[in-house]
Amino acid sequence: MVDGWLDRLRGLTGRLRRGAPEAPAADARGGAVGASLRGLLDDPSIPADVRTAMASDFRRVEEMLERIEREELHVAVFGRVSAGKSALGNALLGRDAFAMGVLHGTTTEADAMRLDEAAHAGLVLIDTPGINELGGEARERLAYEVAEVSDLIVFVADGDLTREERDALRTLAATARPLLLVLNKADRYNDDERDGLLERLREHAAGLVRREDVLAVAARPSPRVVVDVDAHGRESARNEALPPDVGALKQRLVAIAEREGKALAAIHAGLFAGKLTDQVTAHIAVARREVASGVIRQYCIAKAVAVALNPIPVADLLLAGGLDAAMVVQLSRVYGLPLTRAESGRLVAVISTQLAALMGAVWGVQLVASALKGLSGGLSVVVTAAAQGALGWYATVLIGRAAERYLVAGKSWGEHGAKRAVADVVASLDRDSILREAREEILKRLKR
Repeated sequence: MVDGWLDRLRGLTGRLRRGAPEAPAADARGGAVGASLRGLLDDPSIPADVRTAMASDFRRVEEMLERIEREELHVAVFGRVSAGKSALGNALLGRDAFAMGVLHGTTTEADAMRLDEAAHAGLVLIDTPGINELGGEARERLAYEVAEVSDLIVFVADGDLTREERDALRTLAATARPLLLVLNKADRYNDDERDGLLERLREHAAGLVRREDVLAVAARPSPRVVVDVDAHGRESARNEALPPDVGALKQRLVAIAEREGKALAAIHAGLFAGKLTDQVTAHIAVARREVASGVIRQYCIAKAVAVALNPIPVADLLLAGGLDAAMVVQLSRVYGLPLTRAESGRLVAVISTQLAALMGAVWGVQLVASALKGLSGGLSVVVTAAAQGALGWYATVLIGRAAERYLVAGKSWGEHGAKRAVADVVASLDRDSILREAREEILKRLKR
């Protein structure tokens, strides 16, 4: 019934655990996906500040894990304000569980109720706010968030789709959830009108909803007028309430839950966990980049000042190489891939070789300035200090960023090698702004 959707979803599962710790072995509670979710929740490598910043997302994972263990299939009911979403939910449940009203915006937050009649299938209905409520952007946002953590979506319309509804349907289809499109209040139309309207809905939903998943229902049919005749032949009219006509939809939902429910819940939980894993990885990467930037700046200052003030010819360059190696050792610890001092020295040598090939003129200026110091007995320090120190600063930035790239890639230069990687780093940095910042910092420190 939803085989096509499952094929599409299963095709996405290859990216679920990218960057995540290896999932533990499956157990009886939730199978492999449940074990994977628990592994994400219990992963000790995730920093506490990242967990705090993403607390709501981790709570969602916990809820999904509980859902999988209870073998539930969550069904989100969507639609415009007053399309009859809450009434449809109540009709499916067989009781007044969701609030209804004549005013727009009766449903202000997502409500969930278990479908008792299909409890064996684990169906849970989620009523959501109307998607077109005036000034209700927050409610609409909540509705899409509910869709993201639901397994199946029932989109409710009470007539031909408006442009807003068509846009919303496409957005929901992009969440990779199976969709049912339901024409509510179908009792308002005769058979020909209803069939024609269903066909138009199928045309609007082509490529988004399967034809057989476009259904007609009447959650609260209009009362039927009944004329009673008493013993004396007097007639009296009364309104007779009609039962909801939602049998076809209920059967479809139960069939999906029984055939594909466990797979849908597991796949969608896995997709959300994969997204969360990517976000955690991104948070950690940003935090590491900030720490690494601080490390690089510290060594830039130390190297620039040392190079600027060292009066011994060429010795300042040797000192600079030692500082670069020490910096790379610190960076390797930041990225969790510790290097020995010897390994760091070799990495700096590789980077410096590529930089020399790319920027020989820069290093030539640095060598000339170093030689001038010796020839002038140190008198040229004032003239050359800021310039040479700035070049030392710039070189440290290049070496630090190139080493970062190597470490981020898992101690690898990638398929194009060190030459291409270092060239990309050089191209990505604004040399003039770095040199300007370096000169200002060095002069400020020299004045002290």
